[in-house]
Amino acid sequence: MKLDLSGLEPATLHQLSNDDLCDVFSPGPSFKIPNDADFDGFQKAAVQMVKPAKGTTTLAFIFKEGIMVAADSRASMGGYISSQSVKKIIEINPYLLGTMAGGAADCQFWHRNLGIKCRLHELANKRRISVTGASKLLANILYSYRGMGLSVGTMIAGWDETGPGLYYVDSEGGRLKGTRFSVGSGSPYAYGVLDSGYRWDMPVEEAAELARRSIYHATFRDGASGGVASVYYVGPQGWKKLSGDDVAELHYNYYPVTENVVEQEMVEVSA
Repeated sequence: MKLDLSGLEPATLHQLSNDDLCDVFSPGPSFKIPNDADFDGFQKAAVQMVKPAKGTTTLAFIFKEGIMVAADSRASMGGYISSQSVKKIIEINPYLLGTMAGGAADCQFWHRNLGIKCRLHELANKRRISVTGASKLLANILYSYRGMGLSVGTMIAGWDETGPGLYYVDSEGGRLKGTRFSVGSGSPYAYGVLDSGYRWDMPVEEAAELARRSIYHATFRDGASGGVASVYYVGPQGWKKLSGDDVAELHYNYYPVTENVVEQEMVEVSA
């Protein structure tokens, strides 16, 4: 079979043989596949190796008067702190809040998407979506994207016709109902303070202080958490932001600086 090269430019190609053409039209760049018996395991290990380390502290708990939600505001990637003013408590609708832990873009996008779906449900059914329904909706969406690299660990907190509701939802489609949750790298420290000070019949002011103090202690021990400790209260009339305090100022509120009393002072005695 003879190739028709009449349409090719430059004209020097007309004088090339088929063997020479193989050298001219060389294949594209290639790379070697790792010589590994378990290639799937190698791929997963490689992804974990380059995966950036993230950190945060969020918490929420149900008590007699409603739900208290709190979070820090630091965004980090490994040892790099990219922002100290991230809004990690996302307002889905006037009665529903979501917290953000994991990838910032993933959490923000899917909470915004959930807000749209909750509004469409309200318009179609002439009633607000329940906290159970909203959390299940998000869990079903994230389950359909499992294994695709999403990083989401969120709490859905709100008030509906049945009262307060609190759910934990992650990027694998997992969904848990509970009364106390803390999510993020600082959650073990927050749990220590939260579990020791929690009471069902707390007033709103005491619950807000417990949430604020839990976030502060987590930011004190966890380097990936910090910034501002934001506290929201969710009640029968919807959510309300109670406070947003810099954790550096909270440190001196909880541990004020006191002057050391000198018991004995050495003085020079004149001859």
